[in-house]
Amino acid sequence: MPERNAYQDGVPNWVDLPTPDAEASKAFYGALFGWEFTEEPTDRGVPYVMGRKAGRAVAGMMQKAPDDPTPTFWTNYVAVDDVDVTAAKVSAAGGTVVLEPMDVMESGRMALVADPTGAFLGLWQAGNHIGAELVNEPGAITWNELTTPDVPAAAAFFAEVLGWRAETQAMATGDYTVFLVGDRAIAGAMPPPMEGIPASWTVYFAVEDCDAAVAAAQGLGAALVVPAIDAEPGRFALVADPQGAMFWVMQLAQPGD
Repeated sequence: MPERNAYQDGVPNWVDLPTPDAEASKAFYGALFGWEFTEEPTDRGVPYVMGRKAGRAVAGMMQKAPDDPTPTFWTNYVAVDDVDVTAAKVSAAGGTVVLEPMDVMESGRMALVADPTGAFLGLWQAGNHIGAELVNEPGAITWNELTTPDVPAAAAFFAEVLGWRAETQAMATGDYTVFLVGDRAIAGAMPPPMEGIPASWTVYFAVEDCDAAVAAAQGLGAALVVPAIDAEPGRFALVADPQGAMFWVMQLAQPGD
């Protein structure tokens, strides 16, 4: 199994879902991905729900406050060695610190930032929780992707704040930018398919069979947003869960590591 025990500075390491109905979200993702759940205490009065595969953490979720007006979406996180040092670079690079660095009990220290194009991204300095302990396996994270109308501006921001290097490739569907830490591809970016779509990060979860996963998701109340696409990495489709959170399911062309 592609297990993880630590993450290099600048590598995406976690996703979690603030949801208006944690029990419904647990039922949906448990049935779709075979996740089991444990609950951990927080200082916010509601537990943090940890999704697990084979006993290893793969993603989290948490009940939103009843008066929380924000859209429901998967938050992507990047591992950093020092969240305060990283967050201090954000404003000068043209971004915004949305949530100042804060301790999350013994789990770690986090901040939430927005790049100059408006996409939110979490920063995570590990304590007891490193992030995803299993990746590139069915039901686990396999890729993180930024959709933004200004990829060059976002790329310049991440180069300054996280040290990412960007390489842009011409593809049949348009230009696609890959972010690298050293020589390792760690995330991607592309323009939205039409004007007016706000900048955002999305997550790809690996599945054994893309079409079967889409059918299963729809049977559980999800909506198909983008039908299945075949590309070099594999076959993938975009769906929205019953609470509206969008994510990709990807059938990998080759096993991940």
